[in-house]
Amino acid sequence: MKKTTGTDRSITRGWRPATQAVRGGTWRSEHGETSEALFLTSGYTYDDAATVAARFAGDEQGMTYSRLQNPTVAMLEERVALMEGADACRAQASGMAAMTAALLCQLSAGDHCVAARAAFGSCRWLVDTLLPRFGIETTVVDSADNAAWEAAIRPNTKVFFFESPANPTLDIVDMEHVCALATAHGITSVVDNAFCSPALQRPMEFGADVVAYSATKLMDGQGRVLAGAVCGSEAFINDTLLPFQRNTGPNLAPFNAWVVLKGLETLSLRAHKQSENALTLGRFMEQRIVAAGGFMMHPGLPSHPSYDLAQKQMDACGPIFSFVVDGGRAQAHAILDAMQLIDISNNIGDALSLMCHPASTTHAGMSDDARQDMGVAEGMLRINVGLEDVQDVIEDMDRALAAAGL
Repeated sequence: MKKTTGTDRSITRGWRPATQAVRGGTWRSEHGETSEALFLTSGYTYDDAATVAARFAGDEQGMTYSRLQNPTVAMLEERVALMEGADACRAQASGMAAMTAALLCQLSAGDHCVAARAAFGSCRWLVDTLLPRFGIETTVVDSADNAAWEAAIRPNTKVFFFESPANPTLDIVDMEHVCALATAHGITSVVDNAFCSPALQRPMEFGADVVAYSATKLMDGQGRVLAGAVCGSEAFINDTLLPFQRNTGPNLAPFNAWVVLKGLETLSLRAHKQSENALTLGRFMEQRIVAAGGFMMHPGLPSHPSYDLAQKQMDACGPIFSFVVDGGRAQAHAILDAMQLIDISNNIGDALSLMCHPASTTHAGMSDDARQDMGVAEGMLRINVGLEDVQDVIEDMDRALAAAGL
């Protein structure tokens, strides 16, 4: 591969996904390094005044300031855009920086946003608390109800915002229908794809306009750094998102970008193996949980109400699922306390198996009524199934369930 091959879309678009994930976006300096270079610099120098003037005017390509461009970050942005099938991408400091930027860059006082009821706690805070502070009207709907999206549209509706699968209820949105509805009404669809990554699901193939990520999750996948990304058309990224990002500064650190670049090299392998492990564990658990009065929320199991849709939209079931035990918070906490292998942690997408109680962690800041409305029950547990030998994970779960009386 030549020094600039990885940034040549006329070539890289023809690569298959595994090759894009390893080599896409790679730019090599005059030293010809094999691993992407790490550029730890805040600013840049220029040979003459005319060059810097041309760059700031947008008449000449090149670096100006690391709040706007950094060679390492630019490599990550190109790779993610390529994997997503997007024109362009801008990296963000975290997943929530990505969600916030994707919404605020395009919404103003008097606009209206329709969002999915089932969502990560901080995403619901954006919709319920932050956007209304700026005079932006919001409506939350049952994301699995196609008719609810259409019924919520107003003349001033500018954005549809949803996760699929949703965190932590694993609700599945019919993306083809909802995104087509948005397009027909001149509404921008923003999809949080953190539970899947482009290795398992590509929302733009189903009509999404903007795809936002917590790259902290599967893209890094090893619990090392915070990172986010927003993908979209050239016009959206450069004309709508970039002015917001330039002037508010949620930029990603070069070191974090470099770590995520390394994570992307193994993303597909990890995501598919973890999906396989999650399906094996879910099958082991389902009858036992249901027999004890609980239920599973696993898109890879036929019992999931949107199983067929999940099979259509996702290449694999993903590493994350939830389940509800009949004994409420006390029994859920008892399961967590009995774990020997699986860690108690609120992170997801990690190569380690992690489990948490959403009602007292990721959604603790919400009222009891809001959690109930979203379906976040006191007996709910969410698990991220990692890369351990799945039989060891099953044995740990078996022991913990028994200790909690299941």
